[in-house]
Parts: sequence; structure tokens; C-alpha cells
Amino acid sequence: MSAPWQALLDWWFGPQASAAEVAASRSGLWFGKRDSQDAEARERFGALVEQALTGGLGDWAEEPRGWLALILLLDQLPRMIHRDSPRAFAGDARARELVFAGLDGEHEAALAPIQRVFVYLVLEHAEDLLLQDEALRRFTRLLDAAPAAERKQFADYLDYAERHQRIIARFGRFPHRNAILGRPSSEEELRFLEEPGSRF
Repeated sequence: MSAPWQALLDWWFGPQASAAEVAASRSGLWFGKRDSQDAEARERFGALVEQALTGGLGDWAEEPRGWLALILLLDQLPRMIHRDSPRAFAGDARARELVFAGLDGEHEAALAPIQRVFVYLVLEHAEDLLLQDEALRRFTRLLDAAPAAERKQFADYLDYAERHQRIIARFGRFPHRNAILGRPSSEEELRFLEEPGSRF
């Protein structure tokens, strides 16, 4: 019998392969915005997301791959299932707790580099400059350790982390979330939101 998180990891990462192959086959799922993908996430994993958001599935975090899957349920899937609503960010605080509980230990070490990307993205999603700086350190390490054939892939992840960090350094928050969260935007933020690449 497979682990309860295996179906999610299979859907998210596909067959075991090099980081470049996994990213080539899955980047559209990870970073695309398609109604069909959001609907599939909701249909297949919506019940698990709700369990995770209400504090359940804590036993998953006892195993490295379960830890990763629970992080996905709290950080990535709500952004799909609850896109453009405050609930998209409802799992962020618990995801951060889980990430810090497993960093620099056996859980992190047991994951492939492409899997660690989704651990570090939790830090990249935080409206906190110290966590953004930590994300940069983690993505820099991934790039430094990447084989030559995969350096571009991990350089792209570092580039995105740097872009997120610059926004938090400038504003202390992500202005593109303001409307979703009912926060008033400053004039500077409104001007920024008119620029290309201001939204993720």
C-alpha cells in the first residue's frame, strides 16, 4: 500500500527524473494559471488541503516525503484552489513552521534538489525580509551544487527569489496581494503594480 501522500507527489513531480526533466514536464502545473489545473487540484486534493489548513495531517511530517507533501498542501495548492481569495494564503504560517522544523536536518537532506525548491518557496512567499534573505541563501546553495546541465534551471529559481526579495525590501509586503487581502495600496505601490513583472 502506498503512502497517503504519494498520489500528490506523483501528480506534482511526475516520474523520477533529472531536475531539468521534471521542471520541463511540470513547470506549467507549478507556475501556470489555468482553470483546468486549479479544478483538478480541487477535485483530487481539496479535501486534503482543507484537513491541512485546519491543522490536520501532522503525522505526515514525520517522514521527509510526507513533510514535503504537507508543505505543498499548505503553500502551493491553496494558491490554486483558492486563487485570488484570502484563503490562498491561509496555510502560509503553518507551512513556515513546518519548513523551519525540517531545515538543516534529515528531512531536507532526504529530498532531491528539485523537491527542495518547494520547501524554499515557502520562505520566498513570506512578507518578511529575514525569510526572504534565507530563501536567497537556500536557492544560492542549490545553484552552487547543481550539475552543469541543470545550472540554468536553478539559476532561474534564484532569479525569482531575488525578485521577490527586492519587493519585500522595498515595500515590506507584496503589493499585488493588497486587493485580495483588502489592504489599501500606497501611491508608490499602485505605480509599481503598473510595471511589468510586478505580480507573481
